[in-house]
Amino acid sequence: MGKRKAGAAICLSICSVLWVAGCSNGVQKQEDLQGGGAAAYREDVSVQTLEQAVAEELGEEYWPDADIPQETLAETYGVAKDLYEEVSARMPLISAHVDTLILIKAKEGEEETVRKALEAYRSRQAESAMQYPMNLGKIQAAQVARFGRYVCFVQLGGDITQPSQEGEEAVILHCQEENARALAVMEGLLAK
Repeated sequence: MGKRKAGAAICLSICSVLWVAGCSNGVQKQEDLQGGGAAAYREDVSVQTLEQAVAEELGEEYWPDADIPQETLAETYGVAKDLYEEVSARMPLISAHVDTLILIKAKEGEEETVRKALEAYRSRQAESAMQYPMNLGKIQAAQVARFGRYVCFVQLGGDITQPSQEGEEAVILHCQEENARALAVMEGLLAK
């Protein structure tokens, strides 16, 4: 019985060490996804410039064509006007589509508040059953990213007719690729 307890204690110790090591690696990876510190990115690029660059990159697959009002940004997305310096928030005029691009240059010190608000919105959307079936892949693929003071919500994909014939996983993959293209363009413009 003593050997069992000793073995269990050793196993528990090893698992604890591995768990702590995994958490520290996870924190590093999460920081990387969030763009690390502000020093790694420029702060002099307008959010309109970023939005135009994404629109050019995606071409006809870029569907957000209407501004999201500040009131909606605060009430629906949880991002109040006093949290940011600049915003470009766009969605399609046609309410059946969900392609959305929100680019926020947060006030200094408010970056994480904005990121958490957009992440909470993304989570609520992903868990909601009140969606058109055709939009589920786009919603599941949505991402929140941070590049220094810039916080972005990307839920893009454009025409998903072709991928949808291959199933929901193909739609999610297609939308993830479109989101990655958009984020890569923004990061390229913001990198020092």
